[in-house]
Amino acid sequence: MNIQDKFPRALWVRLFIYLIVGHVFAGFIYLLFEVGANSR
Repeated sequence: MNIQDKFPRALWVRLFIYLIVGHVFAGFIYLLFEVGANSR
């Protein structure tokens, strides 16, 4: 029994999606702060 048997595929997919969404969201907030700081 390896690690992949312990965790279902749906959990890995959900984790992967959360990672991508989290990075996109963080990048968007960073961009907002950069644009806001430059516009002053």
